Amino acid sequence: MKEAVLYEKLTNERVRCTACARYCNIPKGLIGLCGIRGNIDGKLYLFVYGKIIASHIDPIEKKPLMHFYPGSKVLSIATTGCNWMCQYCQNYDISQRRKVEGLDVTPEEVVEMALKTKCEGITYTYNEPTIFIEFAHDVGVLAHKYGLFNNFVSNGYMTPEAIKMLANFLDAITVDFKGSGEKKFMQKYIIVPGPEPIYESLLELKKLNIHIEITDLIVPEIGDNLEEARKLCKWIYENLGPDTPIHFLRFHPDYKLLHLPHTPVKTLEKHCQVAKEEGLRYVYIGNVPGHPLENTYCPECNNVVIERFGFDITGWYLDENNRCKYCGYQIPIRGKLSKNAFKNRFLPVFW
Repeated sequence: MKEAVLYEKLTNERVRCTACARYCNIPKGLIGLCGIRGNIDGKLYLFVYGKIIASHIDPIEKKPLMHFYPGSKVLSIATTGCNWMCQYCQNYDISQRRKVEGLDVTPEEVVEMALKTKCEGITYTYNEPTIFIEFAHDVGVLAHKYGLFNNFVSNGYMTPEAIKMLANFLDAITVDFKGSGEKKFMQKYIIVPGPEPIYESLLELKKLNIHIEITDLIVPEIGDNLEEARKLCKWIYENLGPDTPIHFLRFHPDYKLLHLPHTPVKTLEKHCQVAKEEGLRYVYIGNVPGHPLENTYCPECNNVVIERFGFDITGWYLDENNRCKYCGYQIPIRGKLSKNAFKNRFLPVFW
């Protein structure tokens, strides 16, 4: 447990948390909706500082980040808690567990483990990392000193205060929309008013030159509206640019939505077509191993320049400067292909 940085003191020993866009107003002795930030004697504390509930070595493509240090491996870490209440969450036993649990580790130990396992970066994922941002910050700043990069897998429901802190250490972020950010979907199945804070955060993250990729979980029957997807893609094109990768992810039944089917692949393909019609150049399908839209295509000559199966890179057709080997077109990728891209193995972490 450690006193939080992102909060304001109010009257009557109340505090206002400024880590996420909920801005929880918390009386003395109580905790915020996330379950891990609470008021003790008029001060806000992060109860999971240095408490890891899950850790794993993953490929960067699992995040998914296709245009950021391809083929690299990362140490993924998570705490308990979340600022969203997604009824379909596949990590609900971690994120929806409003308990303070986990293995005690220091920032130094996290970085040491990343280096020991020859990871190239650290990913803050599985639950919403913004809610444990003070711990992520301390790990991330230290990670930079040892040449490691940092990335978030986030819902993007942030505040200007949080983004100011991210500027000190974050290199890349995957922002996960759900149901294309449709307000009614978010209100009913996530319990948030709408996507506006996410859009605001993305604009600020872009100003910081943090690498951004967008995912959109397509939930059949309740969150698969093509017109909502078109609105999202149009906003991305106009505000983040046509080179921003977007991933349409296949839903599988989980948590409280076990009655819904898997997303039909044809539905995902229709969403991809909409994204391309709106001018986005790098459009992917996720959670469908072997689908052609796992690959990266050159926008100029339409040849496959990065071939993938699931999270594995199976073919690389770019030169050392990430230019298409067929026509010379510059593919926007941050970093070079990992030297270990074709021999990485991804295993559990034992502290």
